[in-house]
Amino acid sequence: VLRLGRLVDDLFQLSLSDAGALTYRKTELDLAEVLTETMAGYRSEFMSKGISLDCDLPGKDPVGVFGDPERLHQLFSNLFDNALKYTDAGGNLYITLQQNDNSVAIDFQDSAPGVPPSELKQLFERFYRVESSRNRKTGGAGLGLAICRNIVEAHGGRITAQSSPQGGVWIRIALTLSGSQA
Repeated sequence: VLRLGRLVDDLFQLSLSDAGALTYRKTELDLAEVLTETMAGYRSEFMSKGISLDCDLPGKDPVGVFGDPERLHQLFSNLFDNALKYTDAGGNLYITLQQNDNSVAIDFQDSAPGVPPSELKQLFERFYRVESSRNRKTGGAGLGLAICRNIVEAHGGRITAQSSPQGGVWIRIALTLSGSQA
């Protein structure tokens, strides 16, 4: 019932996005704070599955972006959910947040099993699932990363996937810093 409810919610959100009716309540926020708060809610799940959760975030200085904190929390939650579903026990998720002159890059790199390189570009398409994930009992509907792409693009950013040096998938999100940080 929970999975079906989530599927209906995801489809509804994508429909609203297609119609241009999905609302965003953007404000100045600290992206590192949103990421840290989201991550805190997942630590125990990663521990119980035996997946180490490591991160390299900036110090005290805020990472200012103009964004919707609720949607950015949803973005990060979808990425944490994917890492939990598709990273083998004993694996690792490594998250970094790096500021450049006027942009910020957030990287989620997980360990095996990963995705074949030929399928990486399709990860953000609706209903796309890597063939091996269909056999996993936790496999989703193939909407989470499509929603992530919509959220990132609504914030004027880009999201990409490539093979991770750890043997899994490396998801990179690039966003523009707000005027106060640029």
